[in-house]
Amino acid sequence: MASITKRSTVLADGRELIYFDDADTTLPPERKADERPLDPRPETATMRQDVLTGEWVSIAASRQNRAFLPPAELDPLAPASATNPSEIPDVYDVAVFENRSPSFGPLLAGPDAPNAPQGIDDLTTLGLGRTRTSVGRCEVVCFSPETHGSFSGLSTSRARTVIEAWADRTAALSALPGIEQVFPFENRGEAIGVTLHHPHGQIYAYPYVTPRTSTLLRSIESYGPTLFADLLDAERQGPRVILSGEHFTAFVPFAARWPVEVHLLPHRHVPDFAGLTDDERDELAVLYPRILRGLDALYDDPTPYIAAWHQAPVNVGRDTVRLMLQITSPRRAASKLKFLAGSEAAMGAWIGDLVPEDTAAFIREAVERA
Repeated sequence: MASITKRSTVLADGRELIYFDDADTTLPPERKADERPLDPRPETATMRQDVLTGEWVSIAASRQNRAFLPPAELDPLAPASATNPSEIPDVYDVAVFENRSPSFGPLLAGPDAPNAPQGIDDLTTLGLGRTRTSVGRCEVVCFSPETHGSFSGLSTSRARTVIEAWADRTAALSALPGIEQVFPFENRGEAIGVTLHHPHGQIYAYPYVTPRTSTLLRSIESYGPTLFADLLDAERQGPRVILSGEHFTAFVPFAARWPVEVHLLPHRHVPDFAGLTDDERDELAVLYPRILRGLDALYDDPTPYIAAWHQAPVNVGRDTVRLMLQITSPRRAASKLKFLAGSEAAMGAWIGDLVPEDTAAFIREAVERA
């Protein structure tokens, strides 16, 4: 979308910072430089393989030093001021920058970095004591310069800018050497573990295909390539639809794990944000905030959630894995949360607290009310 402007620069320690200006922005094109005296970037983390599952765990000790619920006047994601030398040196609409305490990266030399992963075959080989450099990239996506709020409170124009940023970053990160999957997401609420009140999300670029997506690929292999198309057709004819537009439908899934769980799928096959048309992005900028406002209307105070944008891996499953939003919340009543105890946490065997059809009716009424 040509009217949304992208402006790229670098922070004082060399990390990339990208401004995305709204189509109707009132901001000037010039932005101040970052003049902070910053320490060198931390060394790239190391992954260790769990030989019992084949999964990789990134040991990122530098994350222990990240900000934890600072007061609004010291918000590290607000535009910098004389008393708050934040991560973003000037005013902005939407800003994306490399995380200062990343779980993956800095990317360094990609596959040429010391002990870097050497492709899927290398990462799926099992062995005791196997380690690899956590090649990848972690970015922070600031939805607004405001110190409090969430995606649900954005204007349609601002939501559209964030979607454009997700699409731009998905394409750019997918093109980096050694990247196998790109994952945009938002954590909202202290019950989820959020450490900053500022409205923001993150994007992880992984050096492997994540365990969740690997399981999905096996399901597609077993069921057939029409899995997502058949699933969407079945849900659109059922009782769990929350809302539907020309290009997207949102619904509570048949086998919902969480007390609040909403999925959203595009009506045509598209593997990731970068593949969405302008019309699809425009509709998403309206439907997605409506869903979130509905979740906030369920009770008297905002609902904590994780909004996870599942995308096809970079090199496999592009024709079968469809872009999908999964919103989950542990809130099972106004003052009760679901905690992952023995069966879920240890065995991955989920027990649902609510009937999905009842949950769908509850959320649908809240979306209409909101």
